[in-house]
Amino acid sequence: ELVREFVAQNNTSQIKHVIQILSQEFALSQHPHSRKGGLIGLAACSIALGKDSGLYLKELIEPVLTCFNDADSRLRYYACEALYNIVKVARGSVLPHFNVLFDGLSKLAADPDPNVKSGSELLDRLLKDIVTESNQFDLVGFIPLLRERIYSNNQYARQFIISWILVLESVPDINLLDYLPEILDGLFQILGDNSKEIRKMCEVALGEFLKEIKKNPSSVKFAEMANILVIHCQASDDLIQLTAMCWMREFIQLAGRVMLPYSSGILTAVLPCLSYDDRKKNIKEVANVCNQSLMKLVIPEDDDMDEAKQSMTLPAEPASEESLSKPEAVSGAICVLQLSFLSSPSFLCSSERIPVTLNLDGIVQVLDCHLHDTSIGMMTRIAVLKWLYHLYIKTPRKMFRHTDSLFPILLRTLSDESDEVILKDLEVLAEIASSPAGQTEGHGPSDGPDARSNQVELHVPIKASQLSSSGTKGMECSPSTPTMNSYFYKFMINLLKRFSSERKLLEMRGAFIIRQLCLLLNAENIFHSMADILLREEDLKFASTMVHTLNTILLTSSELFQLRNQLKDLKTQESRNLFCCLYRSWCHNPVTTVSLCFLTQNYKHAYDLIQKFGDLEVTVDFLTEVDKLVQLIECPIFTYLRLQLLDVKNNPYLIKALYGLLMLLPQSSAFQLLSHRLQCVPNPELMQTGCVQAVAQAAAANIDYTELLQHFEKVQNKHLEARHQRAGRGEQLERRVVL
Repeated sequence: ELVREFVAQNNTSQIKHVIQILSQEFALSQHPHSRKGGLIGLAACSIALGKDSGLYLKELIEPVLTCFNDADSRLRYYACEALYNIVKVARGSVLPHFNVLFDGLSKLAADPDPNVKSGSELLDRLLKDIVTESNQFDLVGFIPLLRERIYSNNQYARQFIISWILVLESVPDINLLDYLPEILDGLFQILGDNSKEIRKMCEVALGEFLKEIKKNPSSVKFAEMANILVIHCQASDDLIQLTAMCWMREFIQLAGRVMLPYSSGILTAVLPCLSYDDRKKNIKEVANVCNQSLMKLVIPEDDDMDEAKQSMTLPAEPASEESLSKPEAVSGAICVLQLSFLSSPSFLCSSERIPVTLNLDGIVQVLDCHLHDTSIGMMTRIAVLKWLYHLYIKTPRKMFRHTDSLFPILLRTLSDESDEVILKDLEVLAEIASSPAGQTEGHGPSDGPDARSNQVELHVPIKASQLSSSGTKGMECSPSTPTMNSYFYKFMINLLKRFSSERKLLEMRGAFIIRQLCLLLNAENIFHSMADILLREEDLKFASTMVHTLNTILLTSSELFQLRNQLKDLKTQESRNLFCCLYRSWCHNPVTTVSLCFLTQNYKHAYDLIQKFGDLEVTVDFLTEVDKLVQLIECPIFTYLRLQLLDVKNNPYLIKALYGLLMLLPQSSAFQLLSHRLQCVPNPELMQTGCVQAVAQAAAANIDYTELLQHFEKVQNKHLEARHQRAGRGEQLERRVVL
């Protein structure tokens, strides 16, 4: 009654005096009963003031909020009840004091006393109704408090926070989306709560935000939220990871190249997910979409941009420690991820043109790390190699700056257990070896004395009589062609080194690797360069094994059909050059040398070689190779050779060579096979050498076969000396063991 009288008299000073007495002498008293009376008095005072209570809200609310911290749960309940009455009377007038009310309510939401909690829920609903019906809510002033409170670990406090976010999202006049970067990290942390109910509420809130983002992508601050998503895409909690990955998918598709500055962070999060098993199938599928979408954002124009001159401006700074104030680990991770800033042309977002530059260094570093990590799954390794291939296609000039550092791990990846990984690895290596960008000055490889990066000169032996007339013009050939760059020869050298150091790789995957390379690159260049390198190989045993492997591929692989046809007739200077180059290295293995002569229809030279076999050390391995050659003669590859046996007059040396092989063989199945074949030769008495037309020999008349034969003998003598040295070392070792 007293307060009503003062209101009627407009006696403001007396009203304030009454409120002060109720506050200081009662509500804030040391005696519980006085505090209770003071709280009831303040509530009654507010009711008496009616619509004028808004003028005194600060004086009415502050003592009540102080009692929220009272040790007595009954007093906390009375405080809650008193504040309910004050707010109910004041309605919209309390909004300027919303932050202190929210702060107090967030504490009561986690109160251990059920009655207090129940009372706070009534007050909470009342406050939500007021905010919903008002258009004067100060969102800007509220966000810092929300950002702070959202990191609470208390389940009830989290539930309280999420409920308020859902309310604010539902109010048309409140654009919470503008401030999503401030609270997104906290939302994802709440998503990992142990309570299913809270997780579900948080899912709904995040779902509503994502719907709003899809409706209004032009007003979304994608850049400020990218790193937050990157971090939560690596969460151990499946729900958090899946939700963050779904957001990332939408961000990449909606924001486009704005996301490129965060590519290295995105790849760090996405690539491991590609190897998940069926237990995490959903995450794997979404991660795959993210990966594919991100890859499409890299365009050829990225290779033309000059990072030194490009000044990049984004609408806002990426998430920093201040914007993610609570978890230090998150803030630290984001600071690291900010290194992935840069991309290409521009993308229209937030009504601004934003130049984006591709940070290739960061991307390559992530890809390189994943290739070095032996624990990653097969699908991740394949994805990494696809990325490298894509980058070499789209941005070759910039990628070749990283080739020297990538080359060793790409070579090691050839030892991978998966054929799919090896295929993708070979695609990358083939692109490196054939890209015109690799020929640019300054990008050439250096591989010590073995590497002759630009030109590999291979000389064809010619007769002395030809030197004066034609000179040496056209007598040189190099594996390097317009489609091959300075890395091609380095690749061949290092591939052979790898085969030499990993004999199991050569045995298990050597043929597979070389055949695939012949499809991806020029087969002639591959055989030409390998033959040249093997000619200088010091490990003679490896050289012999490698030549045998190459010869088997040459004679049997469908991929080498064109090359076989080129060698079959030796009609062109290029084919003769190739034959001579191969021959010199094939001399490391006598039987393969003969098979090369059979392929090129050099039957007289094959016969001459077989005559030299009598001077060689005939071992079990040697006879085994002769056996295999006989089997090979019966294959479709040598159909033309078998048909030439019908023309005895013009192919006597072919028949003699085959009889020579027969004489080398012991009585075995191969002996019987070749013997039966030779029995089918018509009119053997016509085998006369005097009237030979030797069509194939005439075609290759400018080849000095005498010099080639001498080279064969020289190489075989080296092999003989090497075997004797190995045998000598073996005897010395045996004597030491006996002693």
